[in-house]
Amino acid sequence: MKVQDWFKSGNPWIWLNAAAVSASLIMVFGLLGLIMVRGLGFFWPADVQLMDYVDEQGQEVRLMGEIWGEEDVDRETLLENGVKLTSENKFITRYTLKTGNRDVYGADFRLILKPNIKTLESPDNALVVIRREWGNFYGFLDSIKEQGTQLAVSEDALWSELISRTDRVLSLHDQIVDIQKSDIGEINHELEKLRLQKRRYELDNELTSERIAELAAAREVQDALYADVQKRLNDLNLEIIRDSIVVRIADGQTKEIQLDKVVKVYKPNQMSVFSKTGTYFANIWEFVSDEPREANTEGGVFPAIFGTVMMVIIMAILVTPLGVIAAVYLREYAKQGVITRTIRIAVNNLAGVPSIVYGVFGLGFFVYFLGGNIDQLFFSEGLPSPTFGTPGILWSSLTLALLTLPVVIVATEEGLSRIPISIREGSLALGATKFETLWRTILPMSSPAIMTGLILAVARAAGEVAPLMLVGVVKLAPSLPLDGTAPFVHLDRKFMHLGFHIYDVGFQSPNVEAARPLVYATSLLLVLVIIALNIVAIQIRNRLREKYRALES
Repeated sequence: MKVQDWFKSGNPWIWLNAAAVSASLIMVFGLLGLIMVRGLGFFWPADVQLMDYVDEQGQEVRLMGEIWGEEDVDRETLLENGVKLTSENKFITRYTLKTGNRDVYGADFRLILKPNIKTLESPDNALVVIRREWGNFYGFLDSIKEQGTQLAVSEDALWSELISRTDRVLSLHDQIVDIQKSDIGEINHELEKLRLQKRRYELDNELTSERIAELAAAREVQDALYADVQKRLNDLNLEIIRDSIVVRIADGQTKEIQLDKVVKVYKPNQMSVFSKTGTYFANIWEFVSDEPREANTEGGVFPAIFGTVMMVIIMAILVTPLGVIAAVYLREYAKQGVITRTIRIAVNNLAGVPSIVYGVFGLGFFVYFLGGNIDQLFFSEGLPSPTFGTPGILWSSLTLALLTLPVVIVATEEGLSRIPISIREGSLALGATKFETLWRTILPMSSPAIMTGLILAVARAAGEVAPLMLVGVVKLAPSLPLDGTAPFVHLDRKFMHLGFHIYDVGFQSPNVEAARPLVYATSLLLVLVIIALNIVAIQIRNRLREKYRALES
């Protein structure tokens, strides 16, 4: 076959398309693989290394920590920076050592040149202490103190005693958090309701002496409840600060650590593969289910997961009826002419508007105009503190609903256009009205296309960050938008988002090296959340498609 005939046959374009698809898949799966390796590797309990090291000034120091990574650095570059080297190799291996002990050393990480390491070992009794503040602590357990007095515990029983007391402290901490969030939170909510009720009476000139007495009596009840809860809380706080440990670090210094500041203790060098695997999955579960600590560089991301999923669900509830109604009007009711074509062009152009523009619009219209007027009409007793006149999850969902509205409109119109005209005519011939035909026949048959638009909308909205920074997302939200306090769903609250969490940890973190693995881990989690939401929508679409396939044929 001649080359010209081969090109005319179309085979080169088939192979070209196949190569492009293959290259795209390789890049996508390669990127996901990189994110998985960098992100999931963060949770593995690495061995702790103890080394004697000659630093850049030629002084011998003893260091302890986890090796986080290595790279080859040009020897001439190191010499230009004044680093003293003991190797003549052109490229020098440099380790990134997580030394922790930030309150002692002032930094979590240190760059170590491999040729300058004199001795390297993995001591069995090396201890890792994960703290609520100041990051990890590495050292050797010296003793345990109770109310400042050292316990007379043998060296063999010291570790089991520490585990027992750590479990006790964690249990007390959970009780304290539960009291603070549920009991005290509920009391504060009731007190705020009383304050707003009094303000409402004042605005309406209805604050009589009888109502003042009623409010005072109700406040006394809440004050009595608060005093009882506060006493329980004080008792728990006294119990939780009872124990402390003394840890000796690599250079011989000792540090006393209060156990109420400890999240977890373990000895990685003594752990078997099975123990490390169990700890690995426990760390992943903590990351998924816990709240963030240390400016989002430690702890978990549960509030961000919750906020992301809830915002997407609210957005889907808002955008679906709006998009379907608009598409139905344009396809079924509007007269096809210049105005309709202009509207379609405008809808298509809206899909290309930068997302930050939607954020500015949401801030100006939803938050300041709409939310401000809602506060004036329904929440005037709370002013000047805004209720809905401030960024929140409702305004974020509405902003993203507008952003994704063109996608739903276009997909729904495509679905409506594929319904054969004979089905419409048959329904009308049987005596159904146009609305009944639309409601009972056309919309159900086009529901797979509607779900396709919703899938695309969810995929885009879940990853958006720029508009959310203006209309509701925050670095740390103390309360979830959904809780056990009436009215249970708080659409006025600010929320956390996985996309913004990635931005905050990656670009605003004071500890860049410690935050880098969390960026990968959170990115992977965001991808998984989007995939999970899409899978649910795809399953619904497939069932609808199978249900109405017979009608389409």
